[in-house]
Amino acid sequence: MSGNWRWAGARSIGTSHIKSGAPCQDYACAKEFLTREGPVLAAVVSDGAGSVSHAEFGSRTVCVAFLRACGEFLGKSPLAVFDEEIAWDWVDAMREAINVKAEAAAARPRDFAATLVGLLIGADRTIIVHVGDGAAVVRCAGADRWEVPSWPFQGEYASTTSFVTDDPQPRLDVVAIDGRVDEFALFSDGIERMVLDHVAKIPHDPFFNRMTGPLKGSSLLGEDRSLSSALRSYLDGPNVCERTDDDKSLILGVRV
Repeated sequence: MSGNWRWAGARSIGTSHIKSGAPCQDYACAKEFLTREGPVLAAVVSDGAGSVSHAEFGSRTVCVAFLRACGEFLGKSPLAVFDEEIAWDWVDAMREAINVKAEAAAARPRDFAATLVGLLIGADRTIIVHVGDGAAVVRCAGADRWEVPSWPFQGEYASTTSFVTDDPQPRLDVVAIDGRVDEFALFSDGIERMVLDHVAKIPHDPFFNRMTGPLKGSSLLGEDRSLSSALRSYLDGPNVCERTDDDKSLILGVRV
């Protein structure tokens, strides 16, 4: 394997949002950074809280700030030195960016409430930065099974979670995986119940094996836009929408 990545990603508005006239409040993006230690892939998914007025702007701000922080960090530091203190600095930067947007919109920061599932994968180290629900799943080199290093957080009451904007601070999970990760998926809570077994707390392996299959058959490096388009069609389709009416985001990647 070269250490480079091939990925596809898409987001899809939920049928409940279509009926109510609300916009898609999920955001998702990925970027490969070339560092002195080789390629590092950064991917991020954010779900804006459905109960707030500027959710779609909150999720976009979280994702853009995450990729910006990744670029600044990787330009001067190896992934080996990443720790929880750095992750908190990133979250603080996201909160500050949201504060600026809230002030400009004469709104409150909590009106931009959004989750964060961020992933950085290098040659032999992976970092997950996680606030709220949604999750990242990975398959390590030589492993038969997928794993969920950071489980989605559910609050004290049903359908509640933590958001980047929580006061005084959000519930943050930072997980480091030493060793090579060869496949990953990031997703928002819109498809959580489809792809995770919440009783056994394990991922649904057949789903992820099936979804990464087309990526393994592609010959492209970086994002395969045709597969991203196909993924969007899948998320928009009846097989998914009959099981969830929420917004849905999914990024899939394989090392090549």
